[in-house]
Amino acid sequence: MKEQNTEYNPQTFTAVMSNRDFSRLSEVIYHECGIKMSDAKKVMLEARLRKRLRELCMKSFAEYCDYLLSPKGIENELFQMINEVTTNKTDFFREPRHFEYLVNTVLPELLRMTDLRTRRSLNIWSAGCSTGEEPYTLAMVMSEAVLQYPGLSFMILATDISTKVLEKAVRAVYEMERVETVPLEMKKKYLLRSRNKSSDLVRMSPKLRSLVRFRRLNFMEGDFGMREPMDVIFCRNVIIYFDRQTQEKLINRFCEHLAPGGYLFMGHSETLNGLNVPLVSVGSTVYRKPL
Repeated sequence: MKEQNTEYNPQTFTAVMSNRDFSRLSEVIYHECGIKMSDAKKVMLEARLRKRLRELCMKSFAEYCDYLLSPKGIENELFQMINEVTTNKTDFFREPRHFEYLVNTVLPELLRMTDLRTRRSLNIWSAGCSTGEEPYTLAMVMSEAVLQYPGLSFMILATDISTKVLEKAVRAVYEMERVETVPLEMKKKYLLRSRNKSSDLVRMSPKLRSLVRFRRLNFMEGDFGMREPMDVIFCRNVIIYFDRQTQEKLINRFCEHLAPGGYLFMGHSETLNGLNVPLVSVGSTVYRKPL
């Protein structure tokens, strides 16, 4: 394959990523995030990182790579690069059958195992939470479930590798079109309209926000920092970006933090078939750790 020239056009500021620079960046991304960058993703990576070149006033990707791999770049730029390259597609009540399964099947089964009066708080982890739509959906669903199971308490941990999306998740402010999939009754209970009548924004209520704890977590780092086992893990549409070896390693790490009898929800396009993991399939892309 012929190597492309790295050029800088001051008129349009469209630096071109050479194959060598793509290879260097791909190695960093795989090492830091576990995300495999195929050749087909070169155009996407080039477009996303071009914004960083503009902001750093750099003229070429070669210059950017040199900076990224320097001690100063590792300290100051690495997380910015990760923010740009990670994909953050999400919605409220995405794949709604999962939330029905959680309330109608998982909760009764977990509560059957222990007495509510002595049971610890139910721990739920939204792994790869993006801008917060999934954990806030879980908070709404679980708040409704508490009405059905008085005495039930729960905690929702939401993590993502991108500080950029976490900042938006903590703010909990969304455009109206983003919350169209939230049932009307829940909108009335858990969403707040702006005082500015012409505003097209809503915010999650203070009570709902208090139910979710956000923090940054990189799946590739050694310690997840979990003090208590999780009863339910939602990790949907995340492992599709990893190769099979990384998928298997990550799912096994989830299992280390999953309580016996706990559940793992995956995205509908994801499967654990062929992976050596201690889970059994109990529903469509729903898995359980044996007791």
